[in-house]
Amino acid sequence: MQSAYVALDIETTGLDPKTEKIIEIGAARVRDGQVEDTYQTLVNPARSLTERIVELTGITDEMLCGAPYIEEVLPAFLNFAGADILLGHSVRFDYSFLKRAAVNQKYSFEKKALDTLKLARLCLPELPSRSLGALCAHYGIAHTAHRALGDAIAAHALYQTLCGQFEAAEKAEPYQLICKVKKEGPITPAQRERLLRMLDFYKVTPDCEIDRMTKNEASRMMDKLTLVYGRMSGEGAESYR
Repeated sequence: MQSAYVALDIETTGLDPKTEKIIEIGAARVRDGQVEDTYQTLVNPARSLTERIVELTGITDEMLCGAPYIEEVLPAFLNFAGADILLGHSVRFDYSFLKRAAVNQKYSFEKKALDTLKLARLCLPELPSRSLGALCAHYGIAHTAHRALGDAIAAHALYQTLCGQFEAAEKAEPYQLICKVKKEGPITPAQRERLLRMLDFYKVTPDCEIDRMTKNEASRMMDKLTLVYGRMSGEGAESYR
């Protein structure tokens, strides 16, 4: 059984780390089975949230508008995590978002981890659901669902419970997390100018901060505008060339 680790969870704007953003980070440093310290912060994603995410997490645009951006909070989180292994429920999901953010800011973030979802699948194959909420309900573990720190602490409690009940969980060894990520460059001046012209031409109000977009994000938005509204044409388009 691992005596030292950082239990981790994040909340995001969606499921794909290539296109979505972190909106909350929660972590708990554990020593000898006890939570020694915690880290929690909201993160401004520089875009509006969907109704689905607001409904799921309870986090709103108003809560995030004054929150720090990821590059402002990342050094503090990396310092908190230190050299510890990570523990989480489907922990590779959380790691993939944080690894992308770290690479974009030129930080190293190589980690080993234990995944309570994998342990639950190994130890409890008969359960109809092995979601964190279902497992917490199964064991009577207090759980603040879909908030980062609440999920992180619940994963820690689940790990302790599984280790106390199953030898396979107790003897599980941390494994290396693998996530290949390329650094994303910021939106170029040319992309910014063209995107702003397209938005003005189509009379579309963006739901994100243009100046904080990456080159890939800008390209995807311009492609989407073209797909939805068609190419700029006619006299109006001439003034945008």
